[in-house]
Amino acid sequence: MMKMPAGVRRFFSNRLVRVGGPFVAILVTGSFALKEFSSIRYTYRRQRPIEPAEAEKLGIRMKSRQEVRLDQQYQEVQQADIDSWENKRGPRPWEESAAMDELRSRQAAREQAAR
Repeated sequence: MMKMPAGVRRFFSNRLVRVGGPFVAILVTGSFALKEFSSIRYTYRRQRPIEPAEAEKLGIRMKSRQEVRLDQQYQEVQQADIDSWENKRGPRPWEESAAMDELRSRQAAREQAAR
């Protein structure tokens, strides 16, 4: 193993070099990384909107601007019944499916009895 000269050893034992060196390195590499991430952001922001003809080819039905109006949407929201709802619990990954099947059958029986 090679011994370092005294001047080099003293340089690397300096607190400014030990603490400031990695700090400056992180700042410089971080600025390059941030530049790359922001360029990706602006690259994908420039995408043009999908035309209705293209959407039809993809199997998506887009409503025309005349069909969708703010006052119509507001009326639909006003007519929605938000006071009578029931919280339905989904299965958890750690639960057995038999327990969920039993819970569903009990809920179905309750719904049948309520009718």
